[in-house]
Amino acid sequence: MELNIKEEHKFKYVEEGEGPVLLLLHGLFGALSNWGDVVDQFKDKFKVVIPLMPIYGLPLLNTNVTFLERYISEFIHLKNYKNITLVGNSLGGHVALIHVTKNPERIKQLVLTGSSGLYENTMGSTFPRREDYDFIKKKVQLTFYDPEVATKELVDEVFEIINNKAKVIRILALAKSAIRHNMADELPHIKMPTCLIWGRNDTVTPPNVAEEFHQLIPDTDLFYIDQCGHAPMMERPVKFNTILERWLTEKNVFADS
Repeated sequence: MELNIKEEHKFKYVEEGEGPVLLLLHGLFGALSNWGDVVDQFKDKFKVVIPLMPIYGLPLLNTNVTFLERYISEFIHLKNYKNITLVGNSLGGHVALIHVTKNPERIKQLVLTGSSGLYENTMGSTFPRREDYDFIKKKVQLTFYDPEVATKELVDEVFEIINNKAKVIRILALAKSAIRHNMADELPHIKMPTCLIWGRNDTVTPPNVAEEFHQLIPDTDLFYIDQCGHAPMMERPVKFNTILERWLTEKNVFADS
């Protein structure tokens, strides 16, 4: 489906459907379209919201994960969302984790998929050959188990980003910020139910990272998807949506929403 982007004050976002709020946070190279299949699946039961994080528009001094969390917090308060199911992929998962440790009162449950926050073999840490299209193509393909998921459109988009000086500087700053901001000490204080949906073949945040999240966050359920890399909602959307819907049903997501 084509996503309708709304604008309110400084925020750009997608908001589809009515019901409990399902708020989705994209990753460093992510886009609103990464969540297209999730929107399709859940818009009849949820108010599905995807804020566009201002990754390329931040002042360089504020280009870090904690500032992105503040941006998301401002957005949630502006919209007065409550009883939120907060879902984050990759860097979006990291932002979600910071948010629930600082502002847990509006979050009912947390869902992480390929999240940073402990360890990531991030594509954004360095670009020794950023003008080499084939090199960038191979790096993008490594995000997925099936390299065919890395379409030419996706590779072209990443190639454009990292060959734009202003954008690549911010990508590098955010990647380094995420690596520095290890959350191991804070995770045991997360109280809400947490669902971990992980690609068994994720090479960016490998399965041992999921296991560590599972051990450190008290109330977690961990699900693996076979033949799947770092972005399960893109690569294996049917399986991802099935796991998420079943878990939300078990957690009585509609109660008190």
